[in-house]
Amino acid sequence: MDSIETYIQLVKQLLNDYAKVPTSNQADIYNEVIFDTEHNRYLLLSLGWSNGKRVYHTVIHIDIIDGQVWIQANNTDQLIAEELVELGIPAQSIVLGLQPPEVRPYTSYASSIEMVSP
Repeated sequence: MDSIETYIQLVKQLLNDYAKVPTSNQADIYNEVIFDTEHNRYLLLSLGWSNGKRVYHTVIHIDIIDGQVWIQANNTDQLIAEELVELGIPAQSIVLGLQPPEVRPYTSYASSIEMVSP
């Protein structure tokens, strides 16, 4: 299995694991994973209703762009980049897309590539 296929499987594993964690005590809110394998976009959402208001919240958003794992959103209190490294994705293959480009060189992860719109 090539590295991109491995990255996809590990990202799916991470999101599926997080989807099992309840986001609230309310039965009307649930987690949903979305795997867009055609465009290599992977999301974990919280959906439902709370006190008569619609809940639609991106918990985690990860893309795979040009062979690198881009963390676009992490609205958890966990360090998912570190978890991805523990799962086997090299730090130099992870881009903290949620960080400004000028900050990325100072992290222990990839600085980035020029992001091209799909």
